[in-house]
Amino acid sequence: MRLLLIRHGQTPSNLGHLLDTAVPGPGLTELGEGQAAALPEALAGEDIEAIYVSTLTRTQLTAAPLAAARGLDVIVRDGIREVTAGDLEMLPGESEQGALYMKTVFAWAGGDTELRMPGGESGAEALARFDAVVSEAAGSGAGTVALVSHGAVIRLWTAARAVNVDVPFAAAHPLENTGVVILDGSPADGWKALAWAGAVVAPAGEGGPAGWAVVGDAP
Repeated sequence: MRLLLIRHGQTPSNLGHLLDTAVPGPGLTELGEGQAAALPEALAGEDIEAIYVSTLTRTQLTAAPLAAARGLDVIVRDGIREVTAGDLEMLPGESEQGALYMKTVFAWAGGDTELRMPGGESGAEALARFDAVVSEAAGSGAGTVALVSHGAVIRLWTAARAVNVDVPFAAAHPLENTGVVILDGSPADGWKALAWAGAVVAPAGEGGPAGWAVVGDAP
């Protein structure tokens, strides 16, 4: 299966780099609406047969133009919502406390999945819910599926599940609004990332403090 993981369009909370993860969450800014409107043309070459969105309003608004262009109904699943910020909810991602959010996410991607977000879920729980939706999509028989989701959870899942994406690469490559990660594979055989927002996927091998930044990729 070809899997397109698409981050939602810009929201007001993105402008303030806020950790805004609660359901249903905000809608899109004017720019975000334009980004959503541009998706059908940007993905014109993809033979998308199913579109999944999270329970957060911003993914549903982002997917609407693409779904209309393809004549598809969106499938709403809570499993692909953003990593819950818990006690860090609505903190600036650039703050000392807020930075713990992405540090925790990348610790999960590196294998420490029992670690829990302060006041929130564990890595095992976050990955399991996302895995369940991917498995459902794979079981549908669709050849190409789009999941409109969120920046942190897409980076987490891809770094944890794609054989050719390591944590330093995911940490060093924030996913901009309506950025797309393309993967090929299956739950049984594993996944390989083919493209990351247009960038060639080549694991960085090394990471540094700057790689953990939330700047530009608040949920």
